[in-house]
Amino acid sequence: MSTTDDADDTDLPAVADDAVSTGAAADSSDWDARLKGLPRILRYCMLVSENASHVEQRLIAEINELCPNLPLNAAWAAALTVDAGLALAAELDRRAVTGNNPDLRGIADSVRLLCLPVPRGGAFFEGHQRVAKALLLAFNNVRDSDEQLCSDIERFVFGWAALPACSHMIVSYRSAAMNAVLMGSRMAEHRIAAVQATARRKQEKERRAREEAEKEAAQTLQQGSLSAEAVPDYHLVVAHLSSEEMKNVKLKELLGPLKGVINVPLPLVEVPPLHQVRSTLLFEFPYASAVIDFALADLVGRSTVRLRPLLLVGDPGGGKSRFARRLGEVLGLSVWREDASRADGATFGGTDRRWYSAEPCHPFLAIAQGKIANPLVLIDECEKAATRSDYGRLWDCLLGFLDTETSARYPDPALQTNLDLTHVSYVATANSLDPLPGPIRDRFRVIKFPKPSAGDIDGLLPAVIADLARERGLDESWIPPLDGAEHGAVARHWRGGSVRRLRRIVEAILRARDSAATRN
Repeated sequence: MSTTDDADDTDLPAVADDAVSTGAAADSSDWDARLKGLPRILRYCMLVSENASHVEQRLIAEINELCPNLPLNAAWAAALTVDAGLALAAELDRRAVTGNNPDLRGIADSVRLLCLPVPRGGAFFEGHQRVAKALLLAFNNVRDSDEQLCSDIERFVFGWAALPACSHMIVSYRSAAMNAVLMGSRMAEHRIAAVQATARRKQEKERRAREEAEKEAAQTLQQGSLSAEAVPDYHLVVAHLSSEEMKNVKLKELLGPLKGVINVPLPLVEVPPLHQVRSTLLFEFPYASAVIDFALADLVGRSTVRLRPLLLVGDPGGGKSRFARRLGEVLGLSVWREDASRADGATFGGTDRRWYSAEPCHPFLAIAQGKIANPLVLIDECEKAATRSDYGRLWDCLLGFLDTETSARYPDPALQTNLDLTHVSYVATANSLDPLPGPIRDRFRVIKFPKPSAGDIDGLLPAVIADLARERGLDESWIPPLDGAEHGAVARHWRGGSVRRLRRIVEAILRARDSAATRN
């Protein structure tokens, strides 16, 4: 058993009335990893805070190890009353002095912590004050511990210290320790609310500042004086055209829907809290945790969202395309889907202004669609792109977009200006790597996308039902979970594999449920 500080050891031989008032407890045997290493009295205050069971019995067992067969310990164990507890604490204090055993002083303080009622009218005030001093002394010695743990301890310690002055807020049937938890929580709520209010004011101030900056930038651009100073933080001007170009007769029809993204600072979506993104994706794709972590690792330490080219390879029906789409949506990006089997290089890379069907490159159209500078372009079934080179292969065209050096100055054939496409993210899906040429494989980060097994059904069903609810335009709370018979039917007809098939099965069950409800 460890001991308390040197001051306690020195005080023991000469016992004054207040000699045991700072008897912070020593360590005992093994505890939960989070509490191990704390002074004993703090361990017990945390057990009370966490509503642990058999708290008094734990302390009684510790006392029995140090003072076997102590009658007052047995009396307190038989009837957990205030008088029995205080008598036991006094005996432990006496033995601490006569036996020069400082551990017993900490034990005595812990007994008072658990047995004392709320001090009222001076009653029990001395014992309450002694425990308060022990708590504060122990707390001062653990300030360098885990921040969350220190916060929880501080809540209890200050809640205990406040009890004598807060009798009007006390719950009468609770012990002093339980009321300390209540008081500490109320005090913490006010502090948290104050911090949140300060954060909200700061965010609102920053939002107004951004809006003012954007307004000033727009005014500057309207005056034809676009400059670096006009672009706010986390914004990017993707396309620059001179005032003469903007008046070009051939460009007027083309520029109609694009004027809002030319010569305009477009926002770069900032990286959201990654733990929240991960939780959302794990809810919908519980079988793809490795893929989720692989994709999100690219965003650690970044301010704005930009994923390096990512290729998801897996069997049909595993949910690759939906995962890529939801990855973009959960990150706050707009998603542009490109069906590789129907695309060619001339279409994706943009068509020349000389043609009647002139069109900018598709990554720029993705930017125009979302009005952000960093959308996500989903290239679905990449291995099925046409291999004929009449209009340029999609694979060859992609190379200019996937390299940062070339995407920073991509020469758009329709706008006839260089576009800054460096912040566009590209996620491709493929059933197999075999058809893909080597240069494409080299530029993508490739990861195998798994198929769910029958054991994943319980994790998948809530996400499937929520997705079907969104498709119906309903809140998911309007669709009750599958009952036992319905769940059994799904399990019989789906043994893992295609998520699309699982969706069809659940959709059929929901239609049958709706039909039965209509008949009844």
